Amino acid sequence: MTKQTRFNTWYWVAAFIGVLVIQYVFASAQQIATIPYSQFQELLQNGKVAQVGVSDRFIQGRLKEPLPSGQTWFATTRVDPDFARELQPYGVTYTGQIESTLVRDILSWILPVLIFFGLWTYLAKRFADGAGLGGGLMQIGKSKAKIYVEADTGVRFEDVAGVDEAKDELREIVEFLENPEQYGRLGGRMPKGVLLVGPPGTGKTLLAKAVAGEAKVPFFSISGSEFVEMFVGVGAARVRDLFQQAREKAPAIIFIDELDALGRARGIGPLAGGHDEKELTLNQLLVELDGFDSRTGLVLLGATNRPEILDPALLRAGRFDRQVLVDRPDKKGRVQILQVHMRKAKLAPDVDAEKVAALTPGFTGADLANLVNEAALLATRRGADAVTMGDFNDAVERIVAGLEKRNRLLNPREREVVAYHEIGHALVAMALPGVDPVHKVSIIPRGVGALGYTIQRPTEDRFLMTREELENKMAVLLGGRAAELLVFGHLSTGAADDLARVTDIARSMVTRYGMSEKLGNVALEKDERSFLSPNPLGNGARERSYSDETATAIDDEVRAIVQGAMDRTLALLTERSALLERTARRLLEKETLEEAELQELVGFDQIPAIERAAE
Repeated sequence: MTKQTRFNTWYWVAAFIGVLVIQYVFASAQQIATIPYSQFQELLQNGKVAQVGVSDRFIQGRLKEPLPSGQTWFATTRVDPDFARELQPYGVTYTGQIESTLVRDILSWILPVLIFFGLWTYLAKRFADGAGLGGGLMQIGKSKAKIYVEADTGVRFEDVAGVDEAKDELREIVEFLENPEQYGRLGGRMPKGVLLVGPPGTGKTLLAKAVAGEAKVPFFSISGSEFVEMFVGVGAARVRDLFQQAREKAPAIIFIDELDALGRARGIGPLAGGHDEKELTLNQLLVELDGFDSRTGLVLLGATNRPEILDPALLRAGRFDRQVLVDRPDKKGRVQILQVHMRKAKLAPDVDAEKVAALTPGFTGADLANLVNEAALLATRRGADAVTMGDFNDAVERIVAGLEKRNRLLNPREREVVAYHEIGHALVAMALPGVDPVHKVSIIPRGVGALGYTIQRPTEDRFLMTREELENKMAVLLGGRAAELLVFGHLSTGAADDLARVTDIARSMVTRYGMSEKLGNVALEKDERSFLSPNPLGNGARERSYSDETATAIDDEVRAIVQGAMDRTLALLTERSALLERTARRLLEKETLEEAELQELVGFDQIPAIERAAE
């Protein structure tokens, strides 16, 4: 109940009391005596009644002489005349008794009001809950931030692994919150805001909780999408309320997850005006960032995986002063992350975090946590006493390739085509230099549409690729299609994904990497993807900045590069057609071939000959 509501309620109470007082004073001024009906009849018989007013239930009048109490006005309740005549001979004092209907009258007036008010409150609460307003309509301007004290976060820097550089950056935040005077003795000030930037699952939220846990201060956690509601102005009110709560508990940390939901650049959406609810909320956030003093011990942490769409005003100096990259971990970081998650699992002696880390290039912290959990579930499912290295291998395959579908039966012809297709990938990968080694080949269907799979595992983390390495990667991708064409003389739909990836590599070589001699060292297309996410933004449409003649030249070059890779792959497999036949038959027999068995079938002495034939 608000202050204004309480004020109005007390006005009603005071008015009601005033009416009662006036009524009492008026009744007292009339000095009306209430007498029994038997006394009225006696006064009437003695001729002492001067005047009478009769109603259906009451008789009021004035006496010729005052009563002993000094009152001349009287009132009495009527009694049935026949019954009164029966009582008179016995000298009984009698008066009419009227049934009290006060409670009934009050309930008949108040109860419908209460029912209506209760129904209105219930419906309003249901509406508010449906709209995500939590505490009802009266709470729509309140912040939904979850408040954790130091003991509640339960996270320290030792629980966050694989992001040592980011932890070093954030240790300054902890030191400042613990001792702001000492930290600013040379005139420096703490950044008002720190933006954690990185791909999904790299531990940005965990890092923010670790900062609060180390600093032992209140931690306000809220998602950027929780500021936006269907009512205009609610988001801005929640921003004000959030910062007000944090100031009252300072020193404190405010953490806004998924900041891009709130801080998207203004003027790029369908509502480009200043009345867009998101823009009002963002404007209020900018005002609050300018308005608080970092010396008070209030620090704002934000997290996003799409920094390229944030409003420039949000990232300028004085607001989010510092940006900390929380990237995918390298092999050393993956080892540290695995060691943290493996503490909770019962492991067999053969499990080595170094080996598991080598199997998982490109995995984020969340992926590695899921990997350990999947391995533990697989071991539990087969009734083992501990999680073995084999469980981790199976878990990696399940995450990368999908769930095995042994019930998906292929007809013999399809099964044969899939076997030659996968062996074609494997032989080309084992023949070419600088290609990731083949770990396993299988014709057991997995996932949604994979009828077979060839798993390659990098031996090290790679950040750059040469033209020769890209051409080798294209050859490996086309190995399955080339094997089908070589053995069966026709093509199938099984290489659709391989063709899409090969075409994408070839187009990037021409338009982005400047690897075409015909078009020269120019970048003809911008990268339309987020640098933190493999998925394209928007509808995938590319902005052209070149002529139609150049577009035709690009298409010709892409086609030539892909065809060159295909011719090279066909030549390689034609040279080793006997090896292709032998290994495909073995795959049809066993359904799965591991790395050691593949090398035994191919023969180490034959691989250089394959490489020479490819050259």
